Amino acid sequence: MRKEAVILDCQAHGESPIDVRWLKNGVKVLENDRVYRLSNGSLFISEVESRRGDKSDEGLYQCLAQNTYGAILSQKARLTIASISAFTIQPTSIAVTEGSVARFACKISAHPPSIITWEFNRVSLPLATERITVLPSGVLQIHGMQRKDAGNYRCIATNIASRRRSIEASLTVTPAPRPPLPQRPRIIVGPQNISVSLHQNAILECMATGNPRPILSWSRADSKSIDVYSTKVLGNGNLIITDIKPQHGGVYMCRATTPGTRNFTVSSANITVLAPPSLVEWPESLTRPRAGTARFVCQAEGVPTPQITWFKNGEKVHSNGRVKMYNSKLVINQIIPEDDAIYQCQAENEQGSVLSMARLIVVMSEDRPSAPRNIRADTVSSSAILLAWDRPQFNADKVIAYSVHYMKAEGLNNEEYQVVIGNDTTRYIIDDLEPARNYTFYVVAYMPMGASRMSDNVFQHTLEDVPLRAPELSLTSLSPMDIQVSWQPLPDKLSRGRVSAYRLSYRTSAESTVSQLELPGEKTQHLLENLQSDTIYLLRIVAATSIGWGEQSAWTSHRTPKLSSARVPMAPELHLEPLNCTTILARWQLSPRNSASVQGYKLFYHEESQSERAPLQLRALDNTYTIGGLDPRKKYHVKLLAYNFVGEGYQADQTVSTTGCVSVRDRLVPPPPPPHNVYIKSNSSSSVFLRWGRPAFTSSQTINYTVRCNPVGLQNASLVLYLQTNEQNLLVRDLEPNTKYEFAIRLHIDQLSSPWSPVVYQSTLPDAPTLPPSNVKVTLIEEDTALVSWKNPDEPNVAVTHYTILYASRNAWLAGEWQVLQREGTITMALLEKLKPGQIYFVKVSASNNMGDGPFSQTVELKVLADLSSGHDPRLSHGNTHSTAFSDGFYHLDQKSMTGITVGVCIALICIIICAFIIVCRGKNRKFSAFKAYREGAGTSAAAAGQLGSEGQTESADVSVPMLSPNHFIDAKPSTEKKEKWFSFSSNAKKDSKALQIVRPASYQPGSTVLTYEEELNLSPDQPDAMQAMCWSPRDSEGSSSSEGSHATGDSGRYSHDETEMTNLSSGASSSRPSLSAEDSGGSDCSAKESGDVVEESLPDLKLMESVDNDCCHHEAKNSSQDALSLQVPECV
Repeated sequence: MRKEAVILDCQAHGESPIDVRWLKNGVKVLENDRVYRLSNGSLFISEVESRRGDKSDEGLYQCLAQNTYGAILSQKARLTIASISAFTIQPTSIAVTEGSVARFACKISAHPPSIITWEFNRVSLPLATERITVLPSGVLQIHGMQRKDAGNYRCIATNIASRRRSIEASLTVTPAPRPPLPQRPRIIVGPQNISVSLHQNAILECMATGNPRPILSWSRADSKSIDVYSTKVLGNGNLIITDIKPQHGGVYMCRATTPGTRNFTVSSANITVLAPPSLVEWPESLTRPRAGTARFVCQAEGVPTPQITWFKNGEKVHSNGRVKMYNSKLVINQIIPEDDAIYQCQAENEQGSVLSMARLIVVMSEDRPSAPRNIRADTVSSSAILLAWDRPQFNADKVIAYSVHYMKAEGLNNEEYQVVIGNDTTRYIIDDLEPARNYTFYVVAYMPMGASRMSDNVFQHTLEDVPLRAPELSLTSLSPMDIQVSWQPLPDKLSRGRVSAYRLSYRTSAESTVSQLELPGEKTQHLLENLQSDTIYLLRIVAATSIGWGEQSAWTSHRTPKLSSARVPMAPELHLEPLNCTTILARWQLSPRNSASVQGYKLFYHEESQSERAPLQLRALDNTYTIGGLDPRKKYHVKLLAYNFVGEGYQADQTVSTTGCVSVRDRLVPPPPPPHNVYIKSNSSSSVFLRWGRPAFTSSQTINYTVRCNPVGLQNASLVLYLQTNEQNLLVRDLEPNTKYEFAIRLHIDQLSSPWSPVVYQSTLPDAPTLPPSNVKVTLIEEDTALVSWKNPDEPNVAVTHYTILYASRNAWLAGEWQVLQREGTITMALLEKLKPGQIYFVKVSASNNMGDGPFSQTVELKVLADLSSGHDPRLSHGNTHSTAFSDGFYHLDQKSMTGITVGVCIALICIIICAFIIVCRGKNRKFSAFKAYREGAGTSAAAAGQLGSEGQTESADVSVPMLSPNHFIDAKPSTEKKEKWFSFSSNAKKDSKALQIVRPASYQPGSTVLTYEEELNLSPDQPDAMQAMCWSPRDSEGSSSSEGSHATGDSGRYSHDETEMTNLSSGASSSRPSLSAEDSGGSDCSAKESGDVVEESLPDLKLMESVDNDCCHHEAKNSSQDALSLQVPECV
């Protein structure tokens, strides 16, 4: 509290005397009557002040303890004065309907954090009731709004410093419509991405509305279980995690579901757990000889990644020629006695800091040589300096080598370079220097026992040279007849001296005559006037120093605008900035003189030596674009123009060069390591959250990162997305749903770029379907069963986990009572069973996934006939549909289907004809004997036919079998005894009203299959009617007959035409015909019983056929007017 006394303790142990000093924010604390040090080293502040500026006592305090061996710093302690500021968010008035939800928010900054309570009409509200919830973050939630809830609300923030009251906000409750309308669930306030310190509490708010009231549930995107021991639900769906730990980090999803349905919506957020630094590798004390090398290592982890700082005897270490800091290491070259000290490594992030210490002891050698003398430096050229020196005065004969050290004299943290040469010379030319630069040099002599002291430093500068490169041009047109040319001054590394003049050359692309202008070295722009409109001009520039002209730039093209009264956009003001060696940031803004509307931008870029690529289409709201995936040390030409409905506007052209990833000067410095510990999670269907760790190295320079993102398997490199950030996390947006992406990250520091990190993969969450299933069809396959089929929704990148089928009769539909079926997302068929005759059914289908339900398809009607027992196929039921896929129970066949069926039938007929032709040819040799047998059978009476069949048994007998008529049906039910049956079929002769219908007497036994056939013959005296004998042998087989139309289906979503029941034919016939009474011969003869009843079939085109026993042969009359086929049948035994 303000005006209170504070004591900051500090205890140091070591060899006396120990001197203790205090630092505040890194600066020594000035003692006075109010702030002074106690005898034990503690710091006492009698009255804490909270005034603004340096006079406030708030800040970070450290004590520095020192003795003869060195000095060390303590941990940092933060002194904060209790306070409470004004509200940053205050409640606002709202109006809600009765039965819905209301929410007020309140936020304030306070130390320590304040407790927020709420008042209703100046009366305190409870923190939690059945309908009211007050979150620790200051949010008030009211569910199930009632009229009595209307009134004024305000929040009160309280801590030890003070209390503040917010403004009042009114709540108006309006009557709800009667009856209440159903509403899909909608999340009005979802969870937000938050960062929470270790062991603190995390609150994820989720508030939803809908009718009926939705149910809220929580889950993790990585499918891990939520820690039930430290997690609880606060109020009506808010998730609070207490004592948060690293394993609690991740993406959490709030799901609002309508009770009893699959209707839901999802909102997600990421929790980042912040952790203070902790050391994983500590520096160790070292003993090194003079002129040796010492390396200290210090690595720490934490979230965010800690920053490493090195201290020497309590003072911050800075990089110089001998001392370098990189990759979390401190390296000291050419150790001198002054390097003997205590070194501390401090790892710090916003959550805290940690310190570790080590000592460097420098050992002195007794017989080391003295330093080289009389060092001299002479300039040889713009890049070379000759260095000379004299040998050491003492122990010069023991010198085995010299090392020459040099670095730039201007600036801080310059890199020192070292060259080792033999002891046979005292002269050396350093020839890789930059022109027009000052350098400093020194020399060290080496002997087996150690190195000498450094020689005196000498300074020398290199000469000027011609510019290494020409400036990069930027071209725009202010009117159709001018070009504004501008360029940036060359950096010192490229100018190699002071630029004294520029020469600008230009010409049209169609002409070879070149115009030139010389401009003073101070100018950076020039306006070319009186040019031709709608003409391509080529321009280039060259710079000069006092030494001479440098290299000219390549020709840069620019087209002047057309002369037109139409208002097209003016050229944007384009700025290009190389972010690193492979990335350029393009920024632009419309010219203040532009008055035309803009519909978008077109951005062109290509390497200077390559052809122009297709443009990138950018939105009118865009004003930046990151061009990535470029090559280092290359020059690129960038063109930008705006366009509208009139046409393309004026263009802006500019050239820019990418930097080198590792310059020649830095070739001995290893590149920084890539980012590590890449964490990736999908936030939604269009965004992915990335977080990574910074490599363990220290640098005072700014670090930025490039994130590479592209779909897996992408072939077009121009579509790779490169994003820049200086943070260690990034939310990548505008991605495609349900698509797998690959990500890689690299860092950039001081023109150095790390390798890409290992590629990580992540798929975006799927979107809820927005279209219904397509091509929904319904057909009746049995008298009470229908088949529903559909296709996937016609939209890409949408996963379907299940389908919902709703169907109802007309009466149930009017009552709103639907029957529900669900099928997996891989199944696109379903059976509707137990349908009622005489009803019209409505069917519709929707697709769903884990993100939500899609819309239902249009309703399809299905009509179930009332009377399905009349004998016709129940599949012929009529159906009427809004999105009709069938009529009269049959699918409409399109042209392709009809073509396929026609081709299949033709192929089948050709096969049948070929088979018939082969059988006829093989039977010609036996035709005569078969005809003779036929004539003998025709001369006998019907009563003696059986005897003739018995007496006329022959081995290998041939019979002539006519083709099966299309209207003949065969009952294929197996009999009680297992037999192989051979049947004869009559051909389809022309029907004549005078034709005789002949039914042969047949031997019949119970359990055998009875078949009927109809044969119409015109009998003549010389061709009597008879049956030709056929025989069979017992065999384990079943006869079966198939017909199209009946379907069997299962849950697999597939149905088959293979199995068909035609039992109604035989059962229907047997129920209407008189029963047959026949006696079996019981012997081996083939006599048919004369007493066999003659039965005439009542069904059209069907007659009873002869039932045969195991050893009987039957005769079939042959019509001489019909073509017959000869079949070889088994002999009768």
